[in-house]
Amino acid sequence: MSTITVTKRIHAPKELVFKTVSDIKNFSKAVPDIINVEFLTDQEYGVGTKFRETRDMNGRKASTELEVTELVENAHIRIVSDTMGTVWDSLFTVEKKEDGTELTLIMDAKSYKIMSKIINPLMKGIMKKALEKDMEAVKNYCESNN
Repeated sequence: MSTITVTKRIHAPKELVFKTVSDIKNFSKAVPDIINVEFLTDQEYGVGTKFRETRDMNGRKASTELEVTELVENAHIRIVSDTMGTVWDSLFTVEKKEDGTELTLIMDAKSYKIMSKIINPLMKGIMKKALEKDMEAVKNYCESNN
């Protein structure tokens, strides 16, 4: 699948947008498909935070364990998971713009199992639509809470 990039212009302050994507409690409020978050570490924010996110994916529940591996306040956050033979590396960046904030998500998928190497390229379009839906939800959440 390699890399998917999605960018949204959000009419809200950079700090609010960053707080929404960097704090899983806020992110799960913004993205309706996230139906449960369970923290796997005592800490719930910052580098080293691990959590299990459960989503409703077309009527089916799917859970993924994720870890925050980088966080620079009001700049970027990197969240990584290793699921089904693929390392999913998601980098959210925020940049102040004249009319608000530009939020960019770059998701890189590195498959290391044969089935993942076959299936992931076929799923790229579906994944891009899902990421665009998440980013639109973040945009709507931030703009309504501005």
